[in-house]
Amino acid sequence: PMKPSGAAEGPEAEGADGEREPLNPDAAEALGVSATYREFVRRSYLELMSANQHSLHALNWRRLYLSRAKLKASSRTSALLSGFAMVAMVEVQLEDYNYPQELLVAFSACTTVLVAVHLFALMVSTCILPNIEAVSNIHNLNSVNESPHERMHRYIELAWGFSTALGIFLFLTEVVLICWVKFMPVGRVSSAKPCCTAPPLLAGSMAAPTAAAPDSSGWNAALASTVIMVPVGVVFIIFALHFYRSLVGHKTDRHQQELEELNQIKYQLDGEATALQVV
Repeated sequence: PMKPSGAAEGPEAEGADGEREPLNPDAAEALGVSATYREFVRRSYLELMSANQHSLHALNWRRLYLSRAKLKASSRTSALLSGFAMVAMVEVQLEDYNYPQELLVAFSACTTVLVAVHLFALMVSTCILPNIEAVSNIHNLNSVNESPHERMHRYIELAWGFSTALGIFLFLTEVVLICWVKFMPVGRVSSAKPCCTAPPLLAGSMAAPTAAAPDSSGWNAALASTVIMVPVGVVFIIFALHFYRSLVGHKTDRHQQELEELNQIKYQLDGEATALQVV
């Protein structure tokens, strides 16, 4: 007898029917769950884990780029300001004038601390930046773990703070001290020289020698620079504190958001794991 043309014969028919059947028919019928649902749950779990791993790599790369940017800014700023401070200390010529001892001590100490702070920031940037640059040039997600920016995070933040906050404030103070050292002797007679010279008296003249009044133009110039620089320093301090508080607030909000996302991911993973165990 001839079989209908639509019916399949031999092992092909058995294979086709087997593909549509569950992988474990007895277990599937006992639990009431098909094999396709099991594969769907397993695939969803793997995709969720892959997405979480990708988010973690993205966060690590963001921290790496931020550390690299801070080190670059610190190196440029520190090299520039320390060079200016050294040139100022070498080029300033002290006049034959009786300077106050406190002014000379303050000028010397401020210049030394300024150069030391910027050289420390420059040293940290020079030592750490090449290692971060070498990793950032590798186009591989897993290479971020080879960068030392996480372990050297405190040194990077310290160098950035020294170069931008403390270093710039010391540079403003240095400008004021240079103005006083440079302009204070202007228009004033040195104490090492005699105060006045008596002109020769003419015959029959009774005029007494008079001392020339000292000129206060240099003092006024130094005082003007101080009056201008004090509000600038106050504005700089206020901006630095406001920027720091805003940055800390932004980081706190970001961490809070990340904690909420991690909590949501935990609930999702717990649900996927429970479903996988049931399957």
